Amino acid sequence: MVSQEQRRRQLAREKFLRQQQRRTAARRKTRTRNSVIAAALGVVIIGSLALYTTGVLKDDGSKKENAGAEVTPSAPPTSKAPDPCEKPTAGKPKTATWKKEPTLAIDKSATYGMKLATTCGDIDISLKTSAAPRTVNSFDFLARKGYFNGSKCHRLTTNGIYVLQCGDPTGTGTGGPGYTIPDENLKDKSLKNNTYPAGTVAMANTGQKNSGGSQFFLVFQDSQLPPSYTPFGTVSASGMKVLKKIADAGESTGQGDGAPNATVVVNKATVTKS
Repeated sequence: MVSQEQRRRQLAREKFLRQQQRRTAARRKTRTRNSVIAAALGVVIIGSLALYTTGVLKDDGSKKENAGAEVTPSAPPTSKAPDPCEKPTAGKPKTATWKKEPTLAIDKSATYGMKLATTCGDIDISLKTSAAPRTVNSFDFLARKGYFNGSKCHRLTTNGIYVLQCGDPTGTGTGGPGYTIPDENLKDKSLKNNTYPAGTVAMANTGQKNSGGSQFFLVFQDSQLPPSYTPFGTVSASGMKVLKKIADAGESTGQGDGAPNATVVVNKATVTKS
């Protein structure tokens, strides 16, 4: 017999996936409308929209959409915990895009790490280079371009799944790098019983295969999700303390899925080879 808690989690996951489908359909409608407007003006609009996960895209930049999870618009909270984080470094995030996935330039046999220097503290991540080389290569490329610097972590989910989502310079959940990358490492030994364990860093996506872009999520508590989101890193113990501080501050809707109350901004992201 399914317990009440198991049933609650199942319903939360089903709601999560339904939201992905609705958002994908809405973005397709918007993209079609924008194409019509561009034709009427006699100009070519070149753009890119990143789609969902939580979180959780290779093409020529014109036929496929970019990955990323979105934040559901919501009403302001009735009460809000104190912001535990500092003010971000001055400057605006970059929103550049590229037509193609970067050429593989990392050493697949080497060890790489990523540091997110955030307003809430440093989050150090060990990257799974050999298991997810194209994902790690993309993050190395974007970090060297300063793509993540100044970007907000735009979504916190605290009901059913427990993740902080980042990687969108627009802060809206619709941004991406203009290219997609393939799914990797979906049979990672850490993913047991459809669970992404606490400390996992994984790609957000649209719900479709090979639809990862720049958005990613950090799991601060074991979360049941289908193995569809590339796991490409593990958060350090000190980084988990930062994630807990962010999670404890709650999210804006009070419903378990919204913008984090903490002002989580990535002042600088760096990928280094050790």
